[in-house]
Amino acid sequence: MIDTSNIKMITPGRLILISLFIFLSACQSPATSLTKEIKEIREGVLQGYLSKEDIPNSLKLLPAPPEKGSAAIKLDQEIAKKYITLNNAERYQQAVIDADLSFPNATKTFNVVLDIPITEKTTPHLYMLLRRSLADAGLSTYAAKNYYQRKRPFMLNGAPICTPEDEAGLRKDGSYPSGHAAIGWAWALILVEVFPEKTNLILQRGKQFGLSRNVCNVHWYSDVVAGRMMGAAAVARLHANETFMADMRAAKDEVRALKTGK
Repeated sequence: MIDTSNIKMITPGRLILISLFIFLSACQSPATSLTKEIKEIREGVLQGYLSKEDIPNSLKLLPAPPEKGSAAIKLDQEIAKKYITLNNAERYQQAVIDADLSFPNATKTFNVVLDIPITEKTTPHLYMLLRRSLADAGLSTYAAKNYYQRKRPFMLNGAPICTPEDEAGLRKDGSYPSGHAAIGWAWALILVEVFPEKTNLILQRGKQFGLSRNVCNVHWYSDVVAGRMMGAAAVARLHANETFMADMRAAKDEVRALKTGK
């Protein structure tokens, strides 16, 4: 016979507490990136949220670059010529700023349209959200980049670029699709969720971020359009990642607190 003399009775009140503990444990949000050690995949670039297998594949999702003699290639050439002759120092300077993906410099690209600036100190979760998603959006472009190895505008038209220190590396990196455009559009979509009242301003900035690659003479227009698609694809996939969603909730909370002062 089993000795039950030392077994404590579970009262209804204790049962409720146990059930509540189990419920809260099940509902507990996953840890944010700030509670983990995030490694760099190269100097200054943090590991993204997605595994290699989860990153959208641009070679499968995008059509081939425009063919010679097509209407699309003619449009690419017309837009490239337009920006080569652009006489707008302010727009050119913005393109130089947009070219810099290093942090904290990269936050300047969207802080110009936000009431609450993104900084590592005041918005650490949002800052981390942008740093990590950079890798996911950027890497999503490389299957097609590596396969097509499309030549960049400056390699064909001989005109200068806005960041000459990057020229050697760009010559070895395929033009289609644009990694910068993918990253800029991904950031815009993420920021719209955090600052919904700024939707149009943020999306317009994200669009112009991509077009800055045309201004810089380092990408064709079709590269930029394709890059936006990959940025959107990356963000769609990120919404199924628990850590990304935890960071997103934390980013919304910290921005809300700054807005309300609470």
